[in-house]
Amino acid sequence: MKQQESTIHFRSDGLGLSPGEYAQLLAQLAEGEGIGADEFSLGGAVERLEQRMAEVLGKEAAVFMPSGTLANHIALRLLARRGRRVLVQRESHIYCDTGDCAQELSGLTLVPLAAGKTSFTLDHVIAETAHEEEGRVRTPIGAISIESPVRRRQGEVFDLAEMRRITAFARERGIGLHLDGARLFLAAPYTRITPAVYAAPFDTVYVSLYKYFNAASGAILAGPRLLLDGLYHQRRMFGGGLRQAWPFAAVALHYLDGFAARFAEAAALADELFRVLAEHHKVEIFGTPASTNVTRLRIRGPAGLSLPERLANRGIAIRPPLLASAEGAEFELIVNETLRRRPIVQTIADFSHAIEAD
Repeated sequence: MKQQESTIHFRSDGLGLSPGEYAQLLAQLAEGEGIGADEFSLGGAVERLEQRMAEVLGKEAAVFMPSGTLANHIALRLLARRGRRVLVQRESHIYCDTGDCAQELSGLTLVPLAAGKTSFTLDHVIAETAHEEEGRVRTPIGAISIESPVRRRQGEVFDLAEMRRITAFARERGIGLHLDGARLFLAAPYTRITPAVYAAPFDTVYVSLYKYFNAASGAILAGPRLLLDGLYHQRRMFGGGLRQAWPFAAVALHYLDGFAARFAEAAALADELFRVLAEHHKVEIFGTPASTNVTRLRIRGPAGLSLPERLANRGIAIRPPLLASAEGAEFELIVNETLRRRPIVQTIADFSHAIEAD
Protein backbone atom coordinates (compact mmCIF):
# COMPACT_ATOMS: atom_id res chain seq x y z
CA MET A 1 0.00 0.00 0.00
CA LYS A 2 2.80 2.41 -0.93
CA GLN A 3 0.50 5.00 -2.50
CA GLN A 4 -1.60 5.16 0.65
CA GLU A 5 1.49 5.70 2.77
CA SER A 6 2.98 8.56 0.76
CA THR A 7 0.56 10.47 -1.46
CA ILE A 8 -1.25 13.58 -0.27
CA HIS A 9 -4.30 14.65 -2.22
CA PHE A 10 -6.86 17.44 -2.04
CA ARG A 11 -9.33 15.80 -4.42
CA SER A 12 -12.01 14.30 -2.12
CA ASP A 13 -13.18 13.93 1.47
CA GLY A 14 -11.59 10.51 1.93
CA LEU A 15 -8.37 8.64 1.34
CA GLY A 16 -9.18 7.65 -2.23
CA LEU A 17 -8.23 3.99 -1.80
CA SER A 18 -7.38 2.16 -5.01
CA PRO A 19 -9.05 -1.22 -5.69
CA GLY A 20 -5.83 -2.95 -4.69
CA GLU A 21 -5.53 -0.99 -1.45
CA TYR A 22 -9.17 -1.66 -0.62
CA ALA A 23 -8.84 -5.38 -1.30
CA GLN A 24 -5.69 -5.61 0.81
CA LEU A 25 -7.32 -3.78 3.72
CA LEU A 26 -10.46 -5.91 3.50
CA ALA A 27 -8.40 -9.08 3.59
CA GLN A 28 -6.61 -7.87 6.72
CA LEU A 29 -9.89 -6.97 8.41
CA ALA A 30 -11.50 -10.30 7.48
CA GLU A 31 -8.69 -12.14 9.24
CA GLY A 32 -9.46 -10.37 12.52
CA GLU A 33 -12.23 -11.00 15.00
CA GLY A 34 -15.75 -9.67 14.75
CA ILE A 35 -16.10 -9.28 10.98
CA GLY A 36 -19.02 -11.57 10.33
CA ALA A 37 -20.98 -11.88 7.10
CA ASP A 38 -24.49 -10.47 6.88
CA GLU A 39 -27.57 -11.96 5.26
CA PHE A 40 -29.25 -9.46 2.96
CA SER A 41 -27.73 -6.61 4.98
CA LEU A 42 -28.85 -8.10 8.31
CA GLY A 43 -26.48 -9.19 11.08
CA GLY A 44 -22.71 -9.58 11.07
CA ALA A 45 -20.52 -6.53 10.53
CA VAL A 46 -23.53 -4.58 9.25
CA GLU A 47 -25.31 -4.93 12.57
CA ARG A 48 -22.14 -3.92 14.43
CA LEU A 49 -21.85 -0.82 12.30
CA GLU A 50 -25.51 0.09 12.84
CA GLN A 51 -25.15 -0.20 16.61
CA ARG A 52 -21.94 1.82 16.65
CA MET A 53 -23.29 4.59 14.43
CA ALA A 54 -26.50 4.89 16.46
CA GLU A 55 -24.35 5.36 19.55
CA VAL A 56 -22.07 7.97 17.96
CA LEU A 57 -25.01 9.89 16.50
CA GLY A 58 -26.99 9.81 19.74
CA LYS A 59 -29.95 7.97 18.21
CA GLU A 60 -31.80 4.87 19.36
CA ALA A 61 -31.28 2.89 16.17
CA ALA A 62 -29.57 2.94 12.79
CA VAL A 63 -30.08 1.08 9.52
CA PHE A 64 -27.58 0.43 6.73
CA MET A 65 -28.55 1.77 3.31
CA PRO A 66 -26.70 1.10 0.05
CA SER A 67 -26.72 4.81 -0.88
CA GLY A 68 -27.33 8.26 0.54
CA THR A 69 -30.03 8.82 -2.07
CA LEU A 70 -32.06 5.96 -0.61
CA ALA A 71 -31.35 7.02 2.98
CA ASN A 72 -32.62 10.56 2.37
CA HIS A 73 -35.60 9.37 0.36
CA ILE A 74 -36.79 6.82 2.90
CA ALA A 75 -36.31 9.27 5.78
CA LEU A 76 -38.56 11.85 4.11
CA ARG A 77 -41.05 9.13 3.18
CA LEU A 78 -41.28 8.10 6.83
CA LEU A 79 -41.42 11.61 8.29
CA ALA A 80 -43.92 13.26 5.93
CA ARG A 81 -46.97 12.03 7.82
CA ARG A 82 -48.56 15.41 8.53
CA GLY A 83 -48.52 16.29 4.83
CA ARG A 84 -46.76 15.47 1.57
CA ARG A 85 -44.84 18.74 1.17
CA VAL A 86 -41.19 18.74 2.22
CA LEU A 87 -39.11 21.90 2.60
CA VAL A 88 -35.53 21.55 1.31
CA GLN A 89 -32.60 23.73 0.30
CA ARG A 90 -32.52 24.59 -3.40
CA GLU A 91 -28.83 23.58 -3.43
CA SER A 92 -29.30 20.30 -1.55
CA HIS A 93 -28.43 16.84 -2.79
CA ILE A 94 -31.97 15.54 -2.38
CA TYR A 95 -33.30 18.29 -4.66
CA CYS A 96 -30.54 18.55 -7.26
CA ASP A 97 -29.00 15.12 -7.65
CA THR A 98 -31.56 12.35 -7.13
CA GLY A 99 -33.70 12.46 -10.26
CA ASP A 100 -36.84 13.54 -8.36
CA CYS A 101 -36.91 10.15 -6.63
CA ALA A 102 -39.00 11.38 -3.69
CA GLN A 103 -41.56 12.86 -6.07
CA GLU A 104 -41.66 9.97 -8.51
CA LEU A 105 -41.55 7.05 -6.07
CA SER A 106 -43.20 8.37 -2.91
CA GLY A 107 -45.50 11.14 -4.10
CA LEU A 108 -43.77 13.84 -2.07
CA THR A 109 -43.60 17.46 -3.17
CA LEU A 110 -40.20 19.02 -2.54
CA VAL A 111 -40.37 22.77 -1.99
CA PRO A 112 -36.94 24.35 -2.68
CA LEU A 113 -35.88 27.34 -0.59
CA ALA A 114 -33.03 29.88 -0.67
CA ALA A 115 -31.63 29.42 -4.18
CA GLY A 116 -27.89 30.07 -4.33
CA LYS A 117 -27.53 30.03 -0.55
CA THR A 118 -26.51 27.51 2.08
CA SER A 119 -29.26 28.26 4.61
CA PHE A 120 -32.90 29.14 4.50
CA THR A 121 -34.51 30.97 7.40
CA LEU A 122 -37.40 30.58 9.81
CA ASP A 123 -39.14 33.35 7.87
CA HIS A 124 -38.96 31.14 4.76
CA VAL A 125 -40.53 28.28 6.72
CA ILE A 126 -43.27 30.47 8.21
CA ALA A 127 -44.10 31.83 4.76
CA GLU A 128 -44.52 28.31 3.39
CA THR A 129 -46.60 27.10 6.34
CA ALA A 130 -48.89 30.09 5.83
CA HIS A 131 -49.93 28.53 2.50
CA GLU A 132 -51.39 25.52 4.30
CA GLU A 133 -54.75 27.15 4.86
CA GLU A 134 -54.73 29.83 2.14
CA GLY A 135 -55.58 27.66 -0.84
CA ARG A 136 -58.86 25.95 -1.63
CA VAL A 137 -57.15 22.65 -0.85
CA ARG A 138 -55.15 22.34 2.36
CA THR A 139 -51.46 21.55 1.66
CA PRO A 140 -49.70 20.89 4.98
CA ILE A 141 -45.93 20.59 5.30
CA GLY A 142 -44.98 17.12 6.48
CA ALA A 143 -41.23 17.42 6.87
CA ILE A 144 -38.23 19.72 6.68
CA SER A 145 -34.88 18.47 5.40
CA ILE A 146 -31.64 20.32 6.13
CA GLU A 147 -28.33 19.38 4.50
CA SER A 148 -25.21 20.38 6.42
CA PRO A 149 -22.46 20.76 5.31
CA VAL A 150 -23.66 21.62 1.78
CA ARG A 151 -21.30 20.32 -0.89
CA ARG A 152 -22.78 22.51 -3.62
CA ARG A 153 -21.90 25.49 -1.43
CA GLN A 154 -18.23 24.54 -0.97
CA GLY A 155 -18.86 22.63 2.25
CA GLU A 156 -20.56 25.42 4.17
CA VAL A 157 -22.63 24.50 7.24
CA PHE A 158 -26.21 25.60 7.73
CA ASP A 159 -26.54 28.65 9.99
CA LEU A 160 -26.74 27.15 13.48
CA ALA A 161 -28.91 29.81 15.11
CA GLU A 162 -31.39 29.64 12.23
CA MET A 163 -31.37 25.85 12.36
CA ARG A 164 -32.30 25.92 16.05
CA ARG A 165 -35.18 28.32 15.41
CA ILE A 166 -36.46 26.22 12.52
CA THR A 167 -36.30 22.92 14.39
CA ALA A 168 -38.03 24.40 17.44
CA PHE A 169 -40.80 25.77 15.21
CA ALA A 170 -41.21 22.42 13.49
CA ARG A 171 -41.36 20.53 16.79
CA GLU A 172 -44.21 22.73 18.01
CA ARG A 173 -46.22 21.89 14.87
CA GLY A 174 -45.45 18.21 14.52
CA ILE A 175 -43.40 18.65 11.34
CA GLY A 176 -40.84 15.89 10.78
CA LEU A 177 -37.15 16.84 10.76
CA HIS A 178 -34.39 15.18 8.74
CA LEU A 179 -30.68 16.01 8.66
CA ASP A 180 -28.76 15.16 5.51
CA GLY A 181 -25.48 14.85 7.41
CA ALA A 182 -23.55 13.02 4.70
CA ARG A 183 -20.45 15.02 5.69
CA LEU A 184 -21.49 15.70 9.28
CA PHE A 185 -18.34 14.23 10.84
CA LEU A 186 -16.18 16.53 8.69
CA ALA A 187 -17.84 19.60 10.20
CA ALA A 188 -16.97 18.87 13.83
CA PRO A 189 -13.45 20.44 13.93
CA TYR A 190 -14.83 23.61 12.36
CA THR A 191 -18.10 23.97 14.29
CA ARG A 192 -16.77 22.52 17.57
CA ILE A 193 -20.03 20.57 17.77
CA THR A 194 -20.08 16.77 17.96
CA PRO A 195 -22.20 14.85 15.45
CA ALA A 196 -24.56 13.70 18.22
CA VAL A 197 -25.21 17.23 19.47
CA TYR A 198 -25.65 18.57 15.93
CA ALA A 199 -28.11 15.79 15.06
CA ALA A 200 -30.07 15.97 18.33
CA PRO A 201 -32.87 18.30 17.14
CA PHE A 202 -33.67 16.05 14.16
CA ASP A 203 -35.80 12.92 14.05
CA THR A 204 -33.50 11.24 11.54
CA VAL A 205 -29.97 11.75 10.25
CA TYR A 206 -28.10 10.26 7.30
CA VAL A 207 -24.32 9.84 7.21
CA SER A 208 -22.26 8.68 4.23
CA LEU A 209 -19.95 5.70 4.61
CA TYR A 210 -17.86 6.20 1.46
CA LYS A 211 -17.01 9.91 1.48
CA TYR A 212 -14.54 9.81 4.39
CA PHE A 213 -15.07 6.47 6.12
CA ASN A 214 -13.68 5.04 2.86
CA ALA A 215 -16.16 2.22 2.30
CA ALA A 216 -16.72 1.31 -1.33
CA SER A 217 -20.36 2.34 -0.90
CA GLY A 218 -23.09 2.67 1.68
CA ALA A 219 -24.86 4.97 4.11
CA ILE A 220 -26.40 4.97 7.57
CA LEU A 221 -29.84 6.27 8.49
CA ALA A 222 -30.28 6.79 12.24
CA GLY A 223 -33.30 7.78 14.29
CA PRO A 224 -35.96 6.56 16.75
CA ARG A 225 -36.24 2.81 17.10
CA LEU A 226 -40.01 2.88 16.66
CA LEU A 227 -39.67 4.74 13.35
CA LEU A 228 -36.87 2.59 11.94
CA ASP A 229 -37.99 -0.79 13.24
CA GLY A 230 -38.62 -3.14 10.31
CA LEU A 231 -37.23 -0.62 7.84
CA TYR A 232 -35.34 -3.39 6.06
CA HIS A 233 -38.64 -4.25 4.36
CA GLN A 234 -38.82 -0.84 2.67
CA ARG A 235 -35.09 -1.00 1.96
CA ARG A 236 -35.65 -4.23 0.05
CA MET A 237 -38.79 -2.92 -1.64
CA PHE A 238 -36.66 -0.18 -3.22
CA GLY A 239 -34.02 -2.70 -4.31
CA GLY A 240 -31.62 -1.84 -1.49
CA GLY A 241 -31.45 -5.17 0.33
CA LEU A 242 -27.94 -6.08 -0.80
CA ARG A 243 -27.11 -9.78 -0.61
CA GLN A 244 -23.98 -9.00 1.39
CA ALA A 245 -22.87 -5.60 2.63
CA TRP A 246 -20.15 -6.63 5.08
CA PRO A 247 -17.30 -5.49 2.74
CA PHE A 248 -18.68 -1.95 3.11
CA ALA A 249 -19.47 -2.16 6.82
CA ALA A 250 -16.11 -3.65 7.81
CA VAL A 251 -14.11 -0.82 6.21
CA ALA A 252 -16.44 1.88 7.57
CA LEU A 253 -16.08 0.43 11.08
CA HIS A 254 -12.31 0.42 10.70
CA TYR A 255 -12.11 4.11 9.82
CA LEU A 256 -14.87 5.22 12.21
CA ASP A 257 -12.72 4.34 15.22
CA GLY A 258 -10.55 7.35 15.99
CA PHE A 259 -11.80 9.39 13.05
CA ALA A 260 -12.68 12.48 15.09
CA ALA A 261 -9.14 12.84 16.44
CA ARG A 262 -7.47 12.05 13.11
CA PHE A 263 -9.55 14.49 11.13
CA ALA A 264 -9.18 17.22 13.75
CA GLU A 265 -5.43 16.84 13.31
CA ALA A 266 -5.76 17.03 9.52
CA ALA A 267 -7.92 20.17 9.78
CA ALA A 268 -5.34 21.83 12.03
CA LEU A 269 -2.56 20.96 9.57
CA ALA A 270 -4.61 22.42 6.73
CA ASP A 271 -5.14 25.62 8.69
CA GLU A 272 -1.37 25.95 9.07
CA LEU A 273 -0.80 25.27 5.36
CA PHE A 274 -3.38 27.84 4.27
CA ARG A 275 -2.13 30.41 6.76
CA VAL A 276 1.39 30.22 5.33
CA LEU A 277 0.25 30.12 1.70
CA ALA A 278 -1.94 33.19 2.23
CA GLU A 279 1.20 35.18 3.00
CA HIS A 280 2.65 34.40 -0.45
CA HIS A 281 2.44 37.29 -2.90
CA LYS A 282 1.04 35.06 -5.66
CA VAL A 283 -1.65 33.41 -3.54
CA GLU A 284 -5.17 34.19 -2.37
CA ILE A 285 -7.07 31.87 -0.03
CA PHE A 286 -10.88 31.98 -0.04
CA GLY A 287 -13.27 30.73 2.58
CA THR A 288 -16.21 31.89 4.69
CA PRO A 289 -16.98 31.61 8.40
CA ALA A 290 -19.35 28.77 7.47
CA SER A 291 -16.75 26.81 5.48
CA THR A 292 -15.54 23.38 6.56
CA ASN A 293 -13.05 21.25 4.63
CA VAL A 294 -13.34 22.94 1.22
CA THR A 295 -11.08 25.90 0.43
CA ARG A 296 -10.46 27.94 -2.72
CA LEU A 297 -6.86 28.66 -3.76
CA ARG A 298 -6.09 31.32 -6.39
CA ILE A 299 -2.63 31.54 -7.96
CA ARG A 300 -1.70 34.70 -9.83
CA GLY A 301 0.39 34.51 -12.99
CA PRO A 302 1.01 31.83 -15.63
CA ALA A 303 2.53 29.40 -13.11
CA GLY A 304 -0.95 28.72 -11.79
CA LEU A 305 -2.01 26.91 -14.95
CA SER A 306 0.48 24.08 -14.49
CA LEU A 307 0.29 23.87 -10.69
CA PRO A 308 -1.38 20.40 -10.69
CA GLU A 309 1.49 18.89 -12.74
CA ARG A 310 4.21 20.47 -10.60
CA LEU A 311 2.54 19.35 -7.37
CA ALA A 312 2.06 15.84 -8.78
CA ASN A 313 5.83 15.60 -9.20
CA ARG A 314 6.07 16.17 -5.45
CA GLY A 315 3.48 13.55 -4.52
CA ILE A 316 0.57 15.98 -4.06
CA ALA A 317 -2.62 15.67 -6.12
CA ILE A 318 -5.13 18.45 -6.71
CA ARG A 319 -8.04 18.82 -9.10
CA PRO A 320 -7.78 20.72 -12.39
CA PRO A 321 -8.49 24.45 -12.05
CA LEU A 322 -12.06 25.67 -11.69
CA LEU A 323 -11.07 28.85 -13.52
CA ALA A 324 -7.97 29.43 -15.62
CA SER A 325 -6.56 32.25 -17.72
CA ALA A 326 -3.24 33.92 -18.51
CA GLU A 327 -3.67 35.94 -15.32
CA GLY A 328 -3.82 32.86 -13.11
CA ALA A 329 -5.91 29.91 -11.94
CA GLU A 330 -8.33 29.03 -9.15
CA PHE A 331 -8.48 25.62 -7.48
CA GLU A 332 -10.72 23.83 -5.00
CA LEU A 333 -8.79 22.05 -2.24
CA ILE A 334 -10.60 19.44 -0.16
CA VAL A 335 -9.00 18.62 3.19
CA ASN A 336 -8.83 14.98 4.26
CA GLU A 337 -6.73 12.61 6.34
CA THR A 338 -3.95 12.28 3.76
CA LEU A 339 -2.45 15.52 5.13
CA ARG A 340 -1.22 13.46 8.07
CA ARG A 341 1.10 11.38 5.87
CA ARG A 342 4.06 13.76 5.99
CA PRO A 343 5.26 16.69 8.11
CA ILE A 344 3.32 19.86 7.35
CA VAL A 345 6.56 21.81 6.87
CA GLN A 346 7.36 19.53 3.91
CA THR A 347 3.89 20.02 2.42
CA ILE A 348 4.24 23.79 2.79
CA ALA A 349 7.65 23.68 1.11
CA ASP A 350 6.32 21.56 -1.75
CA PHE A 351 3.48 24.01 -2.40
CA SER A 352 5.80 26.99 -2.18
CA HIS A 353 8.27 25.53 -4.67
CA ALA A 354 5.46 24.59 -7.07
CA ILE A 355 3.94 28.07 -6.86
CA GLU A 356 7.26 29.84 -7.42
CA ALA A 357 8.10 27.90 -10.60
CA ASP A 358 7.45 29.89 -13.79
